[in-house]
Amino acid sequence: MNNSDSRINPRQLGTPRGGSYAAVPISGDRKNRNKPTRGRKKSIFEAYMSKEDVSAGLKRGELIQGPLRINPKKYHEAFIPSPDGTRDIFIDGVVARNRALNGDIVVVKLLPKEQWKVIKPDGSDKETEATHESDVPEDMLGTCIPRETAKGDAKSPDVIIEAQFDDNDAEHGQDHLQDMLADDIKKLSLDTGEKVKAVGICGVHRTKQDDGPKVNDPRLLPDKFLQRTAKVVYILEKKHSRAATGFIKLLADKNSELFRRCAMFSPVDHRVPRAYVSLADCPPDFVTRPEDYSNMLFICRIVDWKEDSNFATGQLAKSLGQAGEIEPETEGILTEYGVDFSDFPPEALECLPQSLPWVISPGEMAKRRDLRKECIFTIDPSTAKDLDDALSCKQLPDGNFEVGVHIADVSYFVLEETALDKVASERATSVYLVQKVIPMLPKLLCEELCSLNPMRDRLTFSVMWKVTPEGKILDEWFGRTVICSCVKLSYDHAQSMIESPRKVFSPEELPPVSPQHSIAEIQQAVLNLHRIAQHLRKQRFIDGALRLDQLKLSFTLDQESGMPQGCYIYQYRDSNKLVEEFMLLANMAVAHQIYRSFPEQALLRRHPPPQTKLLKDLMEFCNQVGLDIDFSSAGTLHKSLNETFGADKYSEARKEVLTNMFSRPMQMALYFCTGVLEDETLFRHYALNVPFYTHFTSPIRRYADVIVHRLLSASLGASSPIKMEKEAIQRQADHCNDRKMASKRVQELSADLFFAIFVRECGPLESEAMVMGVLNEAFDVLVLKFGVQKRIYCNALPLLGFHFQKVGRKPELTLMWEPEKPEQESVPQVITIFTLVEVMLTSDGIPLKYSALLKRPSSEK
Repeated sequence: MNNSDSRINPRQLGTPRGGSYAAVPISGDRKNRNKPTRGRKKSIFEAYMSKEDVSAGLKRGELIQGPLRINPKKYHEAFIPSPDGTRDIFIDGVVARNRALNGDIVVVKLLPKEQWKVIKPDGSDKETEATHESDVPEDMLGTCIPRETAKGDAKSPDVIIEAQFDDNDAEHGQDHLQDMLADDIKKLSLDTGEKVKAVGICGVHRTKQDDGPKVNDPRLLPDKFLQRTAKVVYILEKKHSRAATGFIKLLADKNSELFRRCAMFSPVDHRVPRAYVSLADCPPDFVTRPEDYSNMLFICRIVDWKEDSNFATGQLAKSLGQAGEIEPETEGILTEYGVDFSDFPPEALECLPQSLPWVISPGEMAKRRDLRKECIFTIDPSTAKDLDDALSCKQLPDGNFEVGVHIADVSYFVLEETALDKVASERATSVYLVQKVIPMLPKLLCEELCSLNPMRDRLTFSVMWKVTPEGKILDEWFGRTVICSCVKLSYDHAQSMIESPRKVFSPEELPPVSPQHSIAEIQQAVLNLHRIAQHLRKQRFIDGALRLDQLKLSFTLDQESGMPQGCYIYQYRDSNKLVEEFMLLANMAVAHQIYRSFPEQALLRRHPPPQTKLLKDLMEFCNQVGLDIDFSSAGTLHKSLNETFGADKYSEARKEVLTNMFSRPMQMALYFCTGVLEDETLFRHYALNVPFYTHFTSPIRRYADVIVHRLLSASLGASSPIKMEKEAIQRQADHCNDRKMASKRVQELSADLFFAIFVRECGPLESEAMVMGVLNEAFDVLVLKFGVQKRIYCNALPLLGFHFQKVGRKPELTLMWEPEKPEQESVPQVITIFTLVEVMLTSDGIPLKYSALLKRPSSEK
């Protein structure tokens, strides 16, 4: 049995927060033969190629470009996607990465074949890819998921233990092939890999008798056993914000010239280099009292990183406050991900109506269909202030219904090419944190003039359909309208109407209702919408849509202190589904309309199919554990997932574990301009299984929707054509994609932060957990009460020993617990996929770090 302690990789040890790397070309970097020759002045990194050479190399196909992804828990490993969609290209070591940061668009040159990485012949290596930190498109989810530390941001409480003992790429539980210590000492060989074989999602444990080739030289192996490796030769676009949070420390050598001028900045995110910062920018008493600042978070901007330096040069931007406190940590997260949370500039605010209260002019009213007398209402989370969308449902004499989706007419207030438009296009999205929102538009628009508040006349863009009671669409209408919402319902209100269709609601049970409409009329409309939505939804899944619902954590906060008091898993119910169905319907209808009218300029949203390599791995894994899953399409995958996994009360938990696994090969959904993508088959949305989709229903919080509104308006002849050329629309689409990803990550980190504080303040917390991946010395669990994922290490448990084996093709760990009393026998516990265990979440005494401890099984069992 291996002892994990003997496998600690010296490169990965560090202080619990802020330990980071220096770019010293040792250990793993020895394999990079691209270092300078001896005797010359030490230059650690290669100079970048010239722009001209890069252009020519890309044209000739000698160079490859792509977004760089650095493994958050093994920051010397980085990847770029292979252009042909096969296994990622591996960039091994800080030197080969050549000063590029996570997310940058880089150009790489492949290394000679003898330096390629050898992978297991059965294709079950697990660290050959590092998928995005969270790749499930929200079109599949309905909600954004804080997937705790399994995504492994360095901010994550797990990072140090996992950096030391982890033989698994914690990003999505894909396992590691090579022993990290062996990386330092030996050449790549299959034999070193044998010692640390790891089995998580679809890992296969191979024994010494395996018939796989035992060859050290990659040149003698077929390509299918190899992963291409490369080095960065140019940074095309610095997508990383170059900002990081971390700690400052005095330099170690007190006698050096540098000691008098500089301090060392150590980022919390190990993917960012340590940096020299000027002492002049540090607090005045830092040199005399450095210990006072040991837990103080600072923001530093990386301004330079020279070829001959292990460290970058940084500029301290500001001190945030104590690590582990909500506001400093939140500001750090926002800054690192480049979220603009500054006040809106005066020139942007000048674009807003200046004479308040604002009223709709008679001229504007004349251009619109007046729906103010109709029964129209909003359904939102109870805390929402930016109400983008309203619904209506009127029964027609012929027994059919007129259903309307009414969306705030933001483009009326945000005119193209104005200062306000510029700010909104740069922010691109509102960012929802646990405790607050960083809005895309000024408060006057978000919460007042554009928000569809009850009993206020508001400008809207509407899509209206004539539908049968079974949800068949007979007719469709788009147009600019004016509405006056009669009530602001929460999802809870709508849910109780759905659940108690015969109940008579008293005015006290609901928010204020407009005197023009009765509660009964509103309730009937909700019930009719619910029935139609059920038909629409059923049909969508018959037509082959896929939905992956992951657990989302919500918090109750103390009103005075803002600290988390409680947390619970958000319930996605019929009222949410009702709203979602009609938003999807509107988005699809608008996508068709704008693409018909502007085939070259339409801004649509596509969702590529899953990554082939990861999907193959997942299929292999499902075979191993005896799961019969049909991966042939989104629809068959959905069907497999929803056919019950046993009828016991844990079938839901098994489904959660599988949902989590299925999310891993999924790609991000992307905005794009139709004129730039020639092949129409690439427009498809994999999860929704539709040819055209866009975002129209949330213009207060998403800039893409504002462009879509302008296109829709122009398509109806209500305004002049959009001024942007297709290339400009594509550039904006790319920017919206980047900001969407950043905001999703920030949202997840905000939930991680609050959960870590909740564990610290209210822990230890007990919960059942289900095993979702088994490695040879650790296993991953989904903590069912809170929806977070944690890794549990065997060497952290009071065990006499543990044993890893494959049963058939299924990975299994047997834990031998120390007896509680000397006369008792050791209690064995078998851990395999879907095993139910009891865990305890406890704070580790380091800011924002907590562990999951496995509770001892009772000996009676």
